Amino acid sequence: MYFRWKPYVPAAARRQAAERTVAKMRKKGQTLSPVTASRGAIAKSFWGKAWCRNLERYSDYSNRLPRGRTYLRNGSVIDLKIGPGEVSAQVMGSSLYLSTVRIAEVAGTHWQAIVHDCARSIDTLVELLQGQMSTSVMERITRPGTGLFPSPKEISFSCSCPDSAAMCKHVAATLYGIGARLDAEPELLFGLRKVDAKELIASAGDSGVPVQKLPRAGRILDSSKLADVFGIDLGSAEPKFSHKTAAKKSKSLAPRTHKPVNPIGRQSARKKSGKAR
Repeated sequence: MYFRWKPYVPAAARRQAAERTVAKMRKKGQTLSPVTASRGAIAKSFWGKAWCRNLERYSDYSNRLPRGRTYLRNGSVIDLKIGPGEVSAQVMGSSLYLSTVRIAEVAGTHWQAIVHDCARSIDTLVELLQGQMSTSVMERITRPGTGLFPSPKEISFSCSCPDSAAMCKHVAATLYGIGARLDAEPELLFGLRKVDAKELIASAGDSGVPVQKLPRAGRILDSSKLADVFGIDLGSAEPKFSHKTAAKKSKSLAPRTHKPVNPIGRQSARKKSGKAR
């Protein structure tokens, strides 16, 4: 009798098989980009977490996503590459499978609406040039439904595995792998949706956003690799003025004051030393 499903392979066995496969492929000169994730959250950054949360909103994916998380954490995604409109991954299961996720290009009106809203939310152009982005801008870009994250109807996928389910666990692992990869390379999100992130800066300059205004404390998230996102040399940007830094410098430049010497105390010390002799 013919069975379509291959026998279940334990996580430890999959991990060992993945390690052996990676070693063989690298020995042949193949370049791999594996995705690694710890036992905790798959993604650590704002971008990665937002991507994973958005996936988990989709009820169509709810049954298969948990298995995908397990596969990713076990090191089964031995290679993942994100390009314009497409993500390809090699995932180790009972065999090595190739999964492909295709993301539709963002509609022009949709992207222009994002650009327009972000231009109004940018506190200062210096903020962007220093590799920082305000919370409001980042939230706008990752907003469910109207941000850059794709909806289920904009996502299509395929896998070489024999699973006939709408979404196999290998594709689910690939989708989570995108979130983990955005931790280190958030600029890939713009390339994946085929939009130019530099338009955010251009629109901010055209909208007459004030450049003297400093952002309020707590409203700025530190650099999310915006040097790569916008193609800017952040080393040339002038650092922000810090009152604390100025205070420290003023203290260091102030002349040192010496305590006055008590002549009486010095004389008493001499008398004591004389008696000791």
